[in-house]
Formats: sequence, C-alpha cells, structure tokens
Amino acid sequence: MATLIQSYEQQYSVLTADITAKIGRLKNGNEENREQLTREIHGNFEEANDLLEQLELESRGAGAGSRIAAYKAELQRIKDEYRSVLSNSATYNMDTEDVYEDWNGANEQHQKLLNNTERLERTGKNLTEGYRVILETEQIGAAVLQDLSVQRETIQRSRGRLRETDEQLNRSSRLMNSMIIRALQDRFVLIMVFLVLSVLICFGLYKIIVL
Repeated sequence: MATLIQSYEQQYSVLTADITAKIGRLKNGNEENREQLTREIHGNFEEANDLLEQLELESRGAGAGSRIAAYKAELQRIKDEYRSVLSNSATYNMDTEDVYEDWNGANEQHQKLLNNTERLERTGKNLTEGYRVILETEQIGAAVLQDLSVQRETIQRSRGRLRETDEQLNRSSRLMNSMIIRALQDRFVLIMVFLVLSVLICFGLYKIIVL
C-alpha cells in the first residue's frame, strides 16, 4: 500500500507542476493557445481530483491524513490562481464560467462520493462487529448448553445411584424383618420346649412321689 501511495503522490506532484506551468503559459498565450490550454487545464484538474480521491482512499489508516489535507489546499490554491487568470483574461466569458461551475459541481460530487464511501465503510465495520458479537454469543450459548448437558447427565447418574441405594435399603429392610421373624420363631420354639420339659419333669416327680 505504501508503494501505491507514493506512486499517487508522485503523479500528483508532476500533475500540479504541469498545471502551474500551463497557467503561466495561459497568462502570456494568444487566443488560440488560451483555448487549448484551458481545455488541457480542465482535464488536468479532473485528473488531479481523481488522484486525490484514490490517494485518500488508499491512505486511510496509513496516517497520511495531514498530507492529503495539504494536497487539497495546494490544489485549491492552484484553482484560485487559475480562476484569477481567467477573470483577468480578455477571453473569459460566461461559457468559461459555466464550465468552471460545472467543474466545482463535479468536485462536490466527488466529495459526496467519498463521504458515502466512508459511511459504507463504517456500516461495514459495524456489521462485522455485530457478526463477531453474534458468533461469540453463539459460542457462549453452545458452551452453556454443553454444561447443562453435562449437569443433566450428572443428575441422572445421581438419581440412578439413589434408586440403587433405595433398592439396597429395601432389601436390607426385608432381610432384617426376616431375621427378626426367625429369631421370634426360634424363641417361641425354645419356650415350647422349655414348657414341655417342665411338664415332663413335673409329671415324672409326681409319679415318683405317688409310687
């Protein structure tokens, strides 16, 4: 980009020098030369405007804004000098004035085009920034959904472990109840055996005493 900017600046310097030289010739030229020089100078000014437009577009962000302003001021000074020569010239007429006004109108259109280009660039940057924010938001949303999925799996595993623990507790409870029932049954059997033995002992003692 720097090489292209330098090329535009060199072309602009050569072109403004040529315009200045032609304005000097216009002051001392004859009628035929003045008409030809006037057409050439108008074409040179249009070319200079195009160069400044290209230079301004290429120089954005390159820190050459001060030089562009100086080039514009220099070109305006040359335009004022040219118009002064036309005003003092005997061949200056309304047609030349109309051409000059049309030329100024073209400059205004160039400036409006530059302004529109700047607005489009700002809009493009805003759209790019908005798209970047959307991508970041999408990434954050995807990360949140992934975290929620992991948490859901963790909750499901925890719920599964709780169900297993509950089943184990139920089995343990049934086993404890079965053990308690068996212990009660064994105790009842022992009591019955003890009672039977007591009856038999009592009956045996009675027999012994009676006999």
